[in-house]
Amino acid sequence: MILSVTEQLCYSTVRIECSNDLPQTSTGTGFIFSFKISENESIPIIVTNKHVVAGMTTGRFVMSLADENNNPLDTQHFPVVLGKLQGFIRNHPSPEVDLCALPLGSIINHCKTSGIRIFYRSIPEELMPTSEQLNELTALEDILMIGYPNGIWDTVNNMPILRKGVTATHPCLDYNGKKEIMIDAACFPGSSGSPVLIYNPSGYLTKSGKSMLGSQRTILIGILYGGPQHTATGQIVIAPSLQQPISVSKIPNNLGAVIKAERILELRSQFQPFNN
Repeated sequence: MILSVTEQLCYSTVRIECSNDLPQTSTGTGFIFSFKISENESIPIIVTNKHVVAGMTTGRFVMSLADENNNPLDTQHFPVVLGKLQGFIRNHPSPEVDLCALPLGSIINHCKTSGIRIFYRSIPEELMPTSEQLNELTALEDILMIGYPNGIWDTVNNMPILRKGVTATHPCLDYNGKKEIMIDAACFPGSSGSPVLIYNPSGYLTKSGKSMLGSQRTILIGILYGGPQHTATGQIVIAPSLQQPISVSKIPNNLGAVIKAERILELRSQFQPFNN
């Protein structure tokens, strides 16, 4: 089965539901990413935000099944439940970076040994921007964000929600001195952890004005984690958590705060081959 780029990206995300004994719950987005360790080997992980899983003891997500030819069976699913969730989480070493991940390899291996065929696609390191690609970027680029705003999803087909927008700050600059950018897109609770990509399906303009007509471009530029909101007093704050409904005292700006994709690589040391 031939899948388009956007179709493949839909199979790279998972809707993460978490709970604890208080009881508290949270819903967010995770996406499958692969660390390349050799020409033919990679380590699959699920990337999300720390605040999605913080204080939670159980995590759940659903993966689609595959037929004998490795084609997706959209209406047939395999639920994954992770008890003692914190034992799976690998946090980014900096407390200021709202980024974490969990290993997927053990789940994949369990499915293989149990005769369960799952279907997924991972976002490879090759989709991260090269220096040449960064030099081509302008301040305003088309972006695609994939996730589960307000927890909404296609439960029958296990599919996420796709949203379009544009960069609101230059992707090559560190917004306010942090490895972050801002995007102009509809960002809601549940979207935390969504992959954000520059996506041009049929062409784009380079910084020099050269038209790349007919050229497709897909670049992972980051992970959504929050967004600026106006408080009741008129102050603008960055709300790092998009997992909770917005109160009437905070008005969203339709902007999203995105951690640059390069920070995913800072998690690599926590995912050695024997830990995958």
